[in-house]
This record gives sequence, C-alpha cells and structure tokens, in this order.
Amino acid sequence: MRIRRPVHSPWGCGMTRNPYEHFRGRELTLNDHLAIDRTVLSNERTLLAYGRTALAMLIIGGSCIKFFDSVWMQALGVPFVVGSVVVMAWGWRRYERTRRFLAAALQHQTGSPDHPLKAEARRAKPQAEAETTSATPGE
Repeated sequence: MRIRRPVHSPWGCGMTRNPYEHFRGRELTLNDHLAIDRTVLSNERTLLAYGRTALAMLIIGGSCIKFFDSVWMQALGVPFVVGSVVVMAWGWRRYERTRRFLAAALQHQTGSPDHPLKAEARRAKPQAEAETTSATPGE
C-alpha cells in the first residue's frame, strides 16, 4: 500500500499530490463524456454572460452619451463604454483559457484535444443521412 504524503503548498494547506492520478490511462466512461460536455457548455454559457454584461454596459454608456446633454452624464457614459470593451475582452480571455485547459486535459487523457465522441458523431452522421434519404415519401 502506497502512502500519500502531503505536498506543502505556499499557502499552507496540506494538499495531496494528484487525487485523480489513479484514473490516468483508463478508458473514459459515459460519466466522463457527460462531464466534458457539461464543462464545454458551462464555458460557453459563461462567455455569453460576459457578452450580455458587456452589451448592457455599452447600452447604458451609449444612452448616457447620446441622449443627455450634461457634461457629467457624458463623463459617466464614457467609462461604461470603455468598461464594456474590457468586460468582453476579459470574458473572451477566460473562455479561451478554459477551452485550452480542457483541450490539454483531453490531449493528456485520450491523445487528442478533440471531444472523445467527435469521431463517432462524424461516422454516425452519414449513416443517419443515408437512412433518411432512403425512405421514400408517402410510405
């Protein structure tokens, strides 16, 4: 039996080495495939949330600049417009970083950065199209 010794992190918490190390090299299960899908969808949902926030900030800033004549309202609108660009850039950066991390994890686990079921979906698509075109209308 192997004893796991804690790794001392600079933050003082005693974390074990890699709790998932015993899974390395194993075949991915359905739960693993579904977890990958949930992670990808979560990442996309988060990017859309950043986009919504940036759009709302852009609308607020643009409205302050366009529809109000006072200097202080225009001065309030400019930071909103600039902030919307910053928020969208930050959201895109976060999305790409998470996407790269997931691709690296898949590359390490499966040998390919693509989704593990992508090749199966490509093979199944022509078969499904052939079945739908072979059926005659009116049957």
